[in-house]
Amino acid sequence: MTTLLTRTKTIDQAAASERRRWIALAVLCLGQLMMVLDATIVNVALPSIQHDLHFTQANLTWVIDGYLITFGGFLLLAGRFGDLVGRKKVFLSGLVLFVAASVLCGVSDSQGMLIGARLLQGVGGAVASSVILAIIVTEFPERAEQAKAMGMYAFVSAGGGSIGLLAGGALTQSLNWHWIFFVNVPIGLIALIFGSALIEENEGIGLSGGVDVLGSIMITLATMLGAFAIVKSSDYGLLSPRTLGAASASLVLLGAFLAWEGRVANPIMPLRVLRLRMLMGSSLVRGLLITGMFSAFFLGALYLERVLGYDAIDTGLAFMPLTIAIAAMSMGISARAVVRFGALQTLAAGLAGIIVGLLLLSLQGVHASYFPGLFFAFLALGLGAGASFLPLLTIGMADAPARDAGLASGIINVSVQLFGAIGLAALGTVATDHTKALSAAGHPLLGSLTGGYHLAYVVAAACVGLGVLAAFVLLRPPATSERQEILDEHLLSSELAELGEPVVRVRQVA
Repeated sequence: MTTLLTRTKTIDQAAASERRRWIALAVLCLGQLMMVLDATIVNVALPSIQHDLHFTQANLTWVIDGYLITFGGFLLLAGRFGDLVGRKKVFLSGLVLFVAASVLCGVSDSQGMLIGARLLQGVGGAVASSVILAIIVTEFPERAEQAKAMGMYAFVSAGGGSIGLLAGGALTQSLNWHWIFFVNVPIGLIALIFGSALIEENEGIGLSGGVDVLGSIMITLATMLGAFAIVKSSDYGLLSPRTLGAASASLVLLGAFLAWEGRVANPIMPLRVLRLRMLMGSSLVRGLLITGMFSAFFLGALYLERVLGYDAIDTGLAFMPLTIAIAAMSMGISARAVVRFGALQTLAAGLAGIIVGLLLLSLQGVHASYFPGLFFAFLALGLGAGASFLPLLTIGMADAPARDAGLASGIINVSVQLFGAIGLAALGTVATDHTKALSAAGHPLLGSLTGGYHLAYVVAAACVGLGVLAAFVLLRPPATSERQEILDEHLLSSELAELGEPVVRVRQVA
């Protein structure tokens, strides 16, 4: 009888632990969603903010760019601090800072106050989001469960942008722009309360060896200056003294940082991380993918609004096939594809889908109807992104040691932010220059705008094509061992058992 009670208690504890893990994942995804939404929800409200606070067009860009610069600048440092002092502490601290900064943004009554609050909000977003992937990897070490958890994270990260367009339009039109920031408060508080109770803390490496203060300052300044050069290049010019000066200073600081990290006893970024082939290779492929996706998202929104005359809510609805497709792929389809066909093959198919979507967008004209052209373009982009993000995440974190998982998570996020900013700046310049050339040649305005967007989509598709090539060159895993084959068969068996399907031979999983 005692044995039975003990066994029952053990089963109950295991079930409770299992529930805790998945609820904790939902909390992490909620926090990530809040920060992803913020990246697009503000764009919709920019005209209202400009009117109320009397921004010039040049100063208005700082409402977006200030957030991006501090967000990109603090990702690596925050991720490493998660390894040192505990990722739960870092995540919760970031949430507190982000919510407090959101309140300041919402009550801002001057340009300086809003820009300052946005800078602070970027720091909070970087601190919180930098460790989320590392927490997921720690909470879900078993491969099949980790794939499902990564799928949820990928959906939130990739699909939240179009939700932000819808929410931003609805809040701005029904209330006012202040509420795009106030909406973060209840979301952040829920994530903070449940995160405190449900997320388990990892045992940090500790600070006994001291803190690499100089290295921390150098890498933060280097990434902030790099982000500044990229983000503001469209305002100041790619070859302007400001852009070149900031880029040069960033590279000098980065070189000095790497030299210092090779000498210091307790580096903030151990150089061994740069030798992780899967992490660094997947970051490059992810950057090329993000370049394509960001062009589709932001330039696509401009095309819908400026050429086809969509309002903010219509634009958000137009992107729903993309969001729904990513959600469908994230609910287990991409995870099963990874197990059945391999991560590299699934990734390549996803990248091909993104290329198809971009090329379809490049065929839409001045009077394009939403169905079938735009609908299938966004659908292909969603299916491609949904198939790509999960294998990239699993490949990227696969060879990162547990003690460096936070730093690896930060590197992944940095690749998204910097390549996204580079892609937008470069493709935006391509679209603008081609539009000006067409307009100077006598083409009508709408035709010139459309021609500029078309060229940018084609260039973006070429970037994603380079991503396919880089994936096969850099991410090809070593030959699967017999032990790994047995493990993969077990994983597939558990996956297919849920569907009542027969078990088949598994191909290599990266």
